[in-house]
Amino acid sequence: MATARNQHAAGTPTRMTRFDDIYSRPDPRPYFSTLGALGYQTPHHAQGVFRRLLPLVGLPEVPECPADQDGGPRATVLDICCSYGINAALLNHHVTLEELYDRYTSPQVTRLTTAELIESDRRYFAACRRPDAVPVIGLDIAAPAMAYGRAVGLLDAGFAENLEAVQPSPALCRATRGTRLITVTGGASFLSARTFRPLLEGRREPPWVAAFVLRTGSYQNIADALALLGLTTEKDTARTYPQRRFTDVDEQRYAIAAVSAAGDDPRGKETDGHFHTALHLTRPCADAAARPLNELLRDA
Repeated sequence: MATARNQHAAGTPTRMTRFDDIYSRPDPRPYFSTLGALGYQTPHHAQGVFRRLLPLVGLPEVPECPADQDGGPRATVLDICCSYGINAALLNHHVTLEELYDRYTSPQVTRLTTAELIESDRRYFAACRRPDAVPVIGLDIAAPAMAYGRAVGLLDAGFAENLEAVQPSPALCRATRGTRLITVTGGASFLSARTFRPLLEGRREPPWVAAFVLRTGSYQNIADALALLGLTTEKDTARTYPQRRFTDVDEQRYAIAAVSAAGDDPRGKETDGHFHTALHLTRPCADAAARPLNELLRDA
């Protein structure tokens, strides 16, 4: 969930404010205090969308069904740019993003050591875990953030690998053989098909990919590459989703210019002070034809 990594995969700098340091901390308190001050809310929007998609991709499995019981891989969700496991927290627990902001900025939590917070979080999430929770694998270049998600039990597995630069490790390939849904709520603008292709190609039943993408960039290159694998990408054109407030006037000017250059209208969205994202859903053509995206999101 790397909302504002400052460097594109190809090395081109952006004009977005840098937040790299909040992903290198041993626990998520700086993440929530920094992004909470800017009203960051993409995981909130994604929570309902992702849960709506789970049964459509065959998740969850039969409760308490052990992995590889029939010799096959365990069905999972793969969260790309997972950071501290926030998407997993919202997907698998009776908790809201607002409640997480309140928790991690509260005086009681602020004074805990990281070790004490880990123990507290283990109890907290265990107490509110949903009975239909699904296994979530995390992928992020921010190893400290991902390690925290693993330590408190939000992520069933985690991999600090940069697929923009190297091929996935054998361990990552094994862990994601059963992936049925890939989720992205931050970082899509800084990724290319190099990250997604090895996770989808060669699969008899490729996973769906649900990505919330900033309107300041384009998802078309990724969609085009995945189309070569027999997948189609639909964009939700009925709505956009506020991401966060701009940090300053320069960042807003950049966003308005970038959105306009991409052929979208910034009026009432970026002009009103927020980055906005659009949902893109990639899946097999037959699935898209059977139930278009606008039908899936009806009444969402």
